[in-house]
Amino acid sequence: MTAAEAFEKLYKKSPQHVAFTPYRVCPVGAHVDHQLGKITGFAINKGIHIAYGPKQNGVIEIQSLQFEKRAQWHVASTPEKPQGDWADHLRGATIALQSRYNLKVGFCAVLDGELPIGGLSSSAAVIITFLSALCRLNGIELTEQELILISKEAENRYVGVACGKLDQSCEVYCKKDHLLYMDLRDDSYELIPQHPKMKPYKFAIFFSGLERSLAGSAFNMRVDECRSAAYALKAFAGMEYGKFEETHLRDVPREVFETYKDRLPDNWWKRAEHWYGEFDRVEKGAEAWRRGDMEAYGKLSFESGYSSIHFWETGSPELIELYRIMTETEGIYGGRFSGAGFKGCCLALIDPAYEESILRSVGEKYCKAFPHLKEKYSAHLCESADGVKL
Repeated sequence: MTAAEAFEKLYKKSPQHVAFTPYRVCPVGAHVDHQLGKITGFAINKGIHIAYGPKQNGVIEIQSLQFEKRAQWHVASTPEKPQGDWADHLRGATIALQSRYNLKVGFCAVLDGELPIGGLSSSAAVIITFLSALCRLNGIELTEQELILISKEAENRYVGVACGKLDQSCEVYCKKDHLLYMDLRDDSYELIPQHPKMKPYKFAIFFSGLERSLAGSAFNMRVDECRSAAYALKAFAGMEYGKFEETHLRDVPREVFETYKDRLPDNWWKRAEHWYGEFDRVEKGAEAWRRGDMEAYGKLSFESGYSSIHFWETGSPELIELYRIMTETEGIYGGRFSGAGFKGCCLALIDPAYEESILRSVGEKYCKAFPHLKEKYSAHLCESADGVKL
């Protein structure tokens, strides 16, 4: 059942509007955006759909086909604290938007996600979809930068996830058959077109069967460990430093890290080791894509996955096994965990000529290793896509 069909069944009328926001994948450039690093990424042709109609009384009434509970609040009196359900991201978005614009019109809506939850920036996609609808009904025209900042603020301040701008930027800026190459220090970006001689590729999404909660995971701890490493490195090197929350590894030159990393606690130097390594991989990845070298770009993605396991120290046994299987499968250029990396899914860049054997081999090997997840495991093929249309 689609979002529009569910809306008609629920409200006995057709929705006035429908909209779509893509999910994103980030083959190289993971876990660096919150420290103002560089990223590469794509939007994909799967994502979040919404069907909606206005409510002039200012009430927001929204249902997700992925969750049982329908949520409701008023645009002018959104609960100030999280309610502990799936709609908290949207309550946070309402507050962030209301603080900038006068909201009067609410809506009734149904949301639907095309792929299982976990690892594809579904929370950011849901927020952007929600904001696009709320803005349309209230006559608000957000810039791309505003949409990204408001979406990020909803996750940071209301939900309590210390994420950066990677997810939102991919979902807004990306263009089909182009690589988004972005510097989070100044938000500058480039859309690098697919080289005419590049080998064909698709994205394969392998779901482990395990869902994960970003806010309830160790994600925020990793961010704090990066900031702690940056703060300590500045002190060791005699650099100026200010507030902890305004400190980033991007402020610290690589040579300072190499000089003083042995003085850092294990967890701090490992997080920094991943960050500096990933920074280099992103720059190399952008150049590999520019010259049409899919093998080199894919290899960097595998290296990113290795670093996430050994230095960022994420990955459940299930995801680590999925990653290992991918590295040994013919026709896979590269891949890594997608998203926070505690549960969720793995992303692979694949040669379409091998797609049948890849899907069969990865599925058989994974389900043999974790037979209790056989009914929940799934695999999906996707292609690059344009970002959200405002």
